[in-house]
Amino acid sequence: MSKKLTLADLLTKKEQLKKKKKRTMALYIESLDAEIVIEEPSRAFAMEAIEMAQDQTRSDQADAHVVYNCVIEPNLKDKDLQKQFECVEPTDIVDIIFRSGEVSAISGHVLELAGYGQGVQKVDKELKN
Repeated sequence: MSKKLTLADLLTKKEQLKKKKKRTMALYIESLDAEIVIEEPSRAFAMEAIEMAQDQTRSDQADAHVVYNCVIEPNLKDKDLQKQFECVEPTDIVDIIFRSGEVSAISGHVLELAGYGQGVQKVDKELKN
């Protein structure tokens, strides 16, 4: 059973909350038979990605944008890597390396790291005044 969060609880955790580090997660990519590492995006980046996904003119680029910016191992932003794969745009590397379903799944895991779609559950009890 969970307990109510109080001001005292928040003040006790103040330093911990201020020093919060970005979380990372290793993901196994079947088509590559290897692991990659993704990093939790900033709130601003997550909101930008969500807005991009909802914009009909840019929605097809949203997942690749997230993957390109949040996969930290291997470094998809490496200019030599992009040159070797003859990428016209920097984000082209994403669709060259990963299958389309993998791009979508990786993007979903990135947003989960930022707390979207998980970490909050409804408490089934009525609050009384």
